[in-house]
Amino acid sequence: MTKRTSAKYKIDRRMGENIWGRPKSPVNRREYGPGQHGQRRKGKVSDFGLQLRAKQKLKGYYGDLTEKQFRRIFTEAERLKGDTGEHLIGLLERRLDAVVYRAKFVATIFAARQFVNHGHVTVNGQRVNIPSYRVKEGDVIAVREKSRQLAVVLEAVGLAERDVPDYVEADHQKMTATFVRTPGLGDVPYAVQMEPNLVIEYYAQN
Repeated sequence: MTKRTSAKYKIDRRMGENIWGRPKSPVNRREYGPGQHGQRRKGKVSDFGLQLRAKQKLKGYYGDLTEKQFRRIFTEAERLKGDTGEHLIGLLERRLDAVVYRAKFVATIFAARQFVNHGHVTVNGQRVNIPSYRVKEGDVIAVREKSRQLAVVLEAVGLAERDVPDYVEADHQKMTATFVRTPGLGDVPYAVQMEPNLVIEYYAQN
């Protein structure tokens, strides 16, 4: 099993939730955490514990971003006028790897990061290989022509387990997607509840 694959399964187990809603998630079989102490009875979780968990879940969902990357995005969201939690979600969803995942060009967010890294994606006709590249409203993201018959792409397009959200317009015949608008928390099809308000509380105290 690759490091990436084991990482995504470990996140599910650690959270005790199937955070991507995948049929193969180990949480579907074992709801306790990983390791020899995973089955111990859970005590009452403190406010700090809830805040930390909310941050780890959101950070993990987008491909287990590093703390430095995630903190930088949070700081930027905080500087914008309006609701920091909504801005945080919007900035995360504008990452190129997140848009590739939402458009169903690949099956997982981990695969999306690798797919972008390997140069399979263009933005407005220009090849971009930086997963954290921030797309703008109206940008057209496409799978390069020579990459459209890759097994990972053909398999992902046929997946019935999730739909393309309405802030991304995907054309799977042409393998293109347009980023229509920046979504808010209520627009994003998370498989589990995300709580950006607790993430804000976490960073306010740490």
